[in-house]
Amino acid sequence: RAQQPAALSVDLGTRQLAWLGDAVWELHQRLRLCQRPGRTRELHVAVVSEVKASAQASALAILDPYLSDLEKDLVRRGRNNAGRGPRSVEAATYGKATGFETMVGWLFLKNPVRLAQLLDRLEETDKG
Repeated sequence: RAQQPAALSVDLGTRQLAWLGDAVWELHQRLRLCQRPGRTRELHVAVVSEVKASAQASALAILDPYLSDLEKDLVRRGRNNAGRGPRSVEAATYGKATGFETMVGWLFLKNPVRLAQLLDRLEETDKG
């Protein structure tokens, strides 16, 4: 009988989920952008513009109508646990971004198929 990887069986707190979700989101953006021709510096700047708090908050706003009650609860928990964040970002934006990261981290561990559906939804929005 196959066992789950240890990381999948551990319940993480919202801060750990947000930290993981931030990494997953950045990797997603890198995978998207590495398909484009371009210099490393240009690709880095493009990734940074997609992973900053305001971009994450915007992605959350696009996805909000499609989120389940559980996903909305994960966002709320992450947002409420976000803290103030850096001075360069409004607290509300930082909270939304942290909520988004929390949801992404949880879905990465617990429901990667659903995460892929939501990421696809964002891709459809980008193209449309």
